Amino acid sequence: MRLNDISDNPGALKKRVRVGRGPGSGKGKTGGRGIKGQKSRSGVAIKAFEGGQMPLYQRLPKRGFNSRKSKKLLDQVNLGSIQKLIDAKKIAESKPIDIKVLRDVGLINKNAVSVKLLAKGTLATKIKIEVSSASEKAKHMVEKLGGELSLIS
Repeated sequence: MRLNDISDNPGALKKRVRVGRGPGSGKGKTGGRGIKGQKSRSGVAIKAFEGGQMPLYQRLPKRGFNSRKSKKLLDQVNLGSIQKLIDAKKIAESKPIDIKVLRDVGLINKNAVSVKLLAKGTLATKIKIEVSSASEKAKHMVEKLGGELSLIS
């Protein structure tokens, strides 16, 4: 094999259509742009133009502003996932479980401000937990095992 033998695969390179190069080319005179009008000329960008009708983005009403800073991120934790971490010895069952502990083990988002405890899964150990809110079923499950659930604001 030599340098002069190297070539692209057949059909890999497609020649560009050269418009406006005389009537014999088939794309001469107007160059496939039709006749007259704004779109036949160069430097045209008609983005949201609807033929003189009021464009959609102007017809719809403007609605408020939601600041990302004002959003308080609420996260949810299931009792079953807490039990899994206790079984894996990532959470000590003797110490109280609070938002900081849940954040450290990666159970909630690092930006979470409040945490809600939900009753999905099963709980088999007695725990002391501090969360922002909890479902009635979750409260009942924790207290049934002799655990303690305290709500913080």
